[in-house]
Amino acid sequence: MRSKPPSLEELDLMLALCRHGSLSACARAMGVSTAYISKRLAQLEQRLGLKLFHRTTRSLSLTEVGETCVEWGQRVLDTSQDLMDALSAERSIPRGLLRVCSSTGYGRSRLAPALSELARQYTELEVQLELIDRPVDLLTEGFHLDIRLGEITEPGLICRRIAGNQRILCASPAYLKQAPALHELADLQNHQCLVIRERDQQPGRWVLQGPHGEETVRVRGSLSSNNGESVRQWMVDGHGVGLRSVWDVAPHLRSKKLVRVLSKYSQEANVYAVYPSRLASSARLRVCVEFLADRLRN
Repeated sequence: MRSKPPSLEELDLMLALCRHGSLSACARAMGVSTAYISKRLAQLEQRLGLKLFHRTTRSLSLTEVGETCVEWGQRVLDTSQDLMDALSAERSIPRGLLRVCSSTGYGRSRLAPALSELARQYTELEVQLELIDRPVDLLTEGFHLDIRLGEITEPGLICRRIAGNQRILCASPAYLKQAPALHELADLQNHQCLVIRERDQQPGRWVLQGPHGEETVRVRGSLSSNNGESVRQWMVDGHGVGLRSVWDVAPHLRSKKLVRVLSKYSQEANVYAVYPSRLASSARLRVCVEFLADRLRN
């Protein structure tokens, strides 16, 4: 007798296990017990007569047949959601799950408030936001939309600019009072520079636009972080020169806690909505991107 194919709920469980990497992490994310997740997975494997995951006490990894199942499972779930999108388009009401990711700083201060408004306006949308300070692979991690600072050229993705932004060089008055002169870009090599390891930035290498076009300067300092908010606070505390987005430092510039330096130089870091090309016709995605473009450009 031919085995019954996995249900949408079972496919969703498989994808969740892939994302979280362990039974316990998946159970925490879904708000259920680890035993419940383990039982459901065992029942699915028994019914299919296939081993989908290699298990250890701490982690899971897909078997070869499991990889095939996940690949097709994502397509099935996308197709199912496409059907709902088509029905939603007829009713002009977007509905369904929308998994969104962004960097921590921008996601917390700018994106989360905008998504709050989106959810209030479109009550049939289920929005999941994850803040991740590392490169994200949309095609394998199951996200529908990534709001990124900086353009991308990855195959299979659509990249749409939704807001302008640039990074500028700043430091505190206290730091500048005791630091060496800072008139040219090369002078940064004599300064403490606060290095950040964000998605689109190479640590210790700042590429900026200036009077002579694009220029690169190597910088170094005693403090570095993968979190932009920490670097901004170090700038305010007088530890050195930092390169931060205008939206992030504007309040501190107005309060005089920070001063812009080398004002002829900046780094383009526009805000982009990035999503898989297979979702180009998605109603819920289209509504979300249009909504965020309207909110974030301001």
